[in-house]
Amino acid sequence: MKRFLLCLWPVCAVMAQTPQAPPAPQAAPPAPAAPAATVAPAKPVPAPNGTPAAPVPAGTPGTPAATATPAASPTPTPAGPVAKPKPLPPEAVVEALSDADTRQALDLIRANYLNAGALSEDALNRATLQGLLERLGPGIAIEGEVVSNPAEEPLRAEILDDRVGYVRLGSLSKDRLAEFEAALGNFVEKKIGAVILDLRSTPANNDFALAADLIRKFTPKGKMLFAVRRPNAKQEQIFTSSADPAFHGVVVTVVNRNTAGAGEVIAAVLRVVCNALVVGEPTAGEAAEFSTASLRGGRLLRVAVGEVKLPGELNIFPKGLKPDVTVEVSPQREAQALRLGLERGVSGLVFERERARRNEAALVAGIDPELDEALAAQKRGDERNARPVSDPALQRAVDLVTTITIFSREQAKRP
Repeated sequence: MKRFLLCLWPVCAVMAQTPQAPPAPQAAPPAPAAPAATVAPAKPVPAPNGTPAAPVPAGTPGTPAATATPAASPTPTPAGPVAKPKPLPPEAVVEALSDADTRQALDLIRANYLNAGALSEDALNRATLQGLLERLGPGIAIEGEVVSNPAEEPLRAEILDDRVGYVRLGSLSKDRLAEFEAALGNFVEKKIGAVILDLRSTPANNDFALAADLIRKFTPKGKMLFAVRRPNAKQEQIFTSSADPAFHGVVVTVVNRNTAGAGEVIAAVLRVVCNALVVGEPTAGEAAEFSTASLRGGRLLRVAVGEVKLPGELNIFPKGLKPDVTVEVSPQREAQALRLGLERGVSGLVFERERARRNEAALVAGIDPELDEALAAQKRGDERNARPVSDPALQRAVDLVTTITIFSREQAKRP
């Protein structure tokens, strides 16, 4: 026994001097599956001395095997942030609801809205009236007291460039209609072939009988002009042309945003029946017969009760008449042009006045026409000393008359 222990002593001594390797690390649990388009890289296994070793290739026992999947097609990246769609206006949202949804929405609002006072009977009545005023546009209106005798707008007539008759109608009344007929007769006597009818200074008027009398001056006999249709009446009122026209030629009307009622009916019927062109801005959309009632507080409620129908079942209520040639002018500039045209005539607002120039004759005579004109304008101290005022809408109307006249003349020359 002693001999056996002596034989093992050298072996134990050697084993005591040799470092023992640590036990092998246990395999890590399988990692969760990676997305289909991504293959997870192999994890490096630490070496016994603590330095990182090379990654263990897939398929090595104890490591999860990567599953090959087809690569997904790349999703295109937008160039910039996607803009959110603009919210619809309230009227569009309401129009999109069904009748059942509308009633249900109102019931839910009454039952759940936090401020019950905002949904009282008076509040709902005010909201209803406000909504009707907004939705029905010119069909209803609440106005102040009507002036019993409004100021009459005068009529002005003149001949432009010896070839175009111009009439600013002013107020639509029997007196103005007689003046208009006289001006039209003067144009016919002087063989004027074109007339510009300016309706921008014509106040709103619903006397459609007078409007029909004016229209008859241009329309052939027997033509249907327009009709006034009332929902509660069994018959509609029809206006026709009962005589031969007093004028044959080119007709152009000028309108603006204030042209309403009978004025816009005149322009619309002349366009439909006589092929007259319309220049200016869209009209007010009040081509209707109105009923007016006094409210207890003194204000007036105006409600459309009859609609004007043009030939061919056309109507311009409540959207108004759209011009053939649109000319947008600021209200201030237009008011200034209309005022100067009434005071001094419209020729200076349409045609540019030739300025005085230095020439050889002036130099020989020792005068300076340009200086003399500037001094005279400064002495007058009126608008002519400032930037010249023009009437763009009326200028376009004259341009149209010139173009039509030249075209008609050339057409007449052709065999």
